[in-house]
Amino acid sequence: MLSARSRIGRKAEIIAAAELGRAGYRIIESNYRCNAGEIDFIAQDGDYLAFVEVRCKRTITFGSPAESINLSKQRKLIATGQHYLDQLNLTDTPCRFDVVEVVEVEGKLAVKEIIKGAFTL
Repeated sequence: MLSARSRIGRKAEIIAAAELGRAGYRIIESNYRCNAGEIDFIAQDGDYLAFVEVRCKRTITFGSPAESINLSKQRKLIATGQHYLDQLNLTDTPCRFDVVEVVEVEGKLAVKEIIKGAFTL
């Protein structure tokens, strides 16, 4: 059974996936895992392969959801993305790290913003 936090995280990912689709992303992988870590979505966005992290917060009083991605988490995402690229021999593929911010608005989760290129290698 999922914890309350896990259920909210899963809902945020479902909402984020729908919004990514509306924004023109084509999701290739969901919850990609390797020894380095986990990436919520790997998606094609035009010429770019986007490694997408979904971040959800119930309030932005203490910062935005994207601001919760510290340097350690960025390093894990980068290592996981590099693993994916290496496994599929996609060394010349242009890629970036995007963040989908999900917040609670009037008791419901909603996408606040899709941040393209939220951080770099």
